Amino acid sequence: MDSKVSVSPTTTSLIDQIVVPGDVVLNLSNMTNQTIKLGSGLRQDSDVISAMRAGKFSYSKPNKYWVESSHKRYIPRLEDNVLGIVVDSKADNYWVDIKGPQLALLPRKKKDPKFEALCSMFVLSTVKSNKGMNSELCATDAIGNAAEFGPLRDGFMFETSTGLSRMLLSSPSCPVLEALGKKLSFETATGLNGRVWVKAAAPRTVVIVANAIMNSESLSGTQQRIMVETLLAKISD
Repeated sequence: MDSKVSVSPTTTSLIDQIVVPGDVVLNLSNMTNQTIKLGSGLRQDSDVISAMRAGKFSYSKPNKYWVESSHKRYIPRLEDNVLGIVVDSKADNYWVDIKGPQLALLPRKKKDPKFEALCSMFVLSTVKSNKGMNSELCATDAIGNAAEFGPLRDGFMFETSTGLSRMLLSSPSCPVLEALGKKLSFETATGLNGRVWVKAAAPRTVVIVANAIMNSESLSGTQQRIMVETLLAKISD
């Protein structure tokens, strides 16, 4: 949804604050014309933008606003990076579990990596993401780059809330991952569908990283760093 309005983070005190359904988050009546984008969780009634669900009122440059909420269930959205599990293989496509209401389809293409049943992978949700329909996936980004997509070999995958997944993908780097990366060597892949994959040379490292990530959701950045330091100190004793 697009609206004509000029907004910056300084015009509202609600950015990064928790809102509930019915809260007015933006008032457009005193704002000059400029296109902004209203993401999920927001509704426009005349000049008033209000929250439709509980969550954190979020903003990203240059002009997008949405309500960030955390769910166990994932609702597919266009261009979401997800971690999927191939559950069946047909002549024309793969059936993929992405934690959505229905299985998703990954069309077979000669240039794509070969996926095997029960193989985890990092894919991009693209063509179809409408309610009641099977989402369609591809193993490349919008310009055909496959560098970050394809099968994930070995490692350990676990499920989180969608809110935690978004936190792990935040920029600059998420505090818990930054703190772990200073002391440990590991790889991670995170899907917006609430799945995280961790790989390390030592199984012990995988357990440490996974536990730290799962314990970080309700913590501030400073608390995440303290938690990691405390966890690593206990293990080294």
